[in-house]
Amino acid sequence: MKLVIGLGNPGSKYANTRHNVGYLFIDQISKSKNQIPNNSKTLIFKSQNFMNESGVFVKKLVDQYKLGLSDLYIIHDDLDIKLGEYKIQLGHSPKDHNGLKSIDDALETDEYWHVKIGIENRIMNNESRIKGEDYVLQEFTKEEKEILYSTIKVACKKLVTSLANTK
Repeated sequence: MKLVIGLGNPGSKYANTRHNVGYLFIDQISKSKNQIPNNSKTLIFKSQNFMNESGVFVKKLVDQYKLGLSDLYIIHDDLDIKLGEYKIQLGHSPKDHNGLKSIDDALETDEYWHVKIGIENRIMNNESRIKGEDYVLQEFTKEEKEILYSTIKVACKKLVTSLANTK
């Protein structure tokens, strides 16, 4: 069984913010779920906790489904990656992501799959001095949304293919 969890903050106040990339990804992969073969047994969730408390939700599901961490995929925003880029890799949490710190603490490791969606665009927007914790709570511009949705579609397709090819 595989478990895919998108990180974000619940509520309409945060719906279009950079920190909610995980939720946006889950919306897209849910549309593509019929492309994941039934034999892959993939469960898809949006975290129900606020970002900084994501570990509680993730740990609960990992324990509930008795899941090995190599079967856990966490979808999240990444300020170390430029907008329009993504990475899928085992381990290696970003250095200053409180949601992932919460998960790493709850699981006592960062050795699970990370689907990192780049959101860094401060230099292009002449916002190089804004703090990361403020930037991630801002909404995407129209132009950024177009880039983001294109990136999410590509990353989603890659993840769906990966899930379909593993048992």
